[in-house]
Amino acid sequence: MINNFPMPYQFTCRLVFGFGLVYAAVTTLGLLTLESPDDPIGNPYFTLMELLSILISLLMAISMVGVHQYAAKEEKFYSLTALALIWLTSCITSVVHFLILTVGHTPEAHQLSNYSFFFSFKWPSVVYALDVLAWDLFFGLSMLFTSKVLKKGGLERKVKLLLLLSGTLSLVGLIGLPLQNMQIRNIGIVGYAVVGPFAFLLMGILIGRQNQIQD
Repeated sequence: MINNFPMPYQFTCRLVFGFGLVYAAVTTLGLLTLESPDDPIGNPYFTLMELLSILISLLMAISMVGVHQYAAKEEKFYSLTALALIWLTSCITSVVHFLILTVGHTPEAHQLSNYSFFFSFKWPSVVYALDVLAWDLFFGLSMLFTSKVLKKGGLERKVKLLLLLSGTLSLVGLIGLPLQNMQIRNIGIVGYAVVGPFAFLLMGILIGRQNQIQD
């Protein structure tokens, strides 16, 4: 393993978990305000969720740089592939949610006859498809490639199992698209929004322990 891992990677992994909890809390509060399950979540919850999505994706991408440094030389192919995929996830997510927060809320956008096709999170829509591409496909693959970096037992094995679970569930969510069933796609949400933050938390602890050993 490479020596002297910078502290920021440990910190960003923990921030992914912390902001993941905040996202879950904001989403729950937003859902509790709905009169009908079919209603969209309103503000301020919706705006907070969009901002947190961008922030969490960026923190994940930064954290994966630390994982790439952590990887043994013979595992660099897997860690570099995982890094590229998580950056694709972050870039697509940032574009999608930034567009929704800015262009999507303008009067001009709402006057479009096909507004919901472009800007809503009800299937089918352009932003929904991009979100699925980012999180179910790219994030899922990133987690599976990251799991290949971890070969030892103990904490590494626990992180590996969480990564495999997170990646697999995320990819399973893709099955909802050809079946036109977004309830199945929700399996992917469990993979990246529930299991994923725990995997990053343990990765941060793993990198921190390695840093202490080298010190």
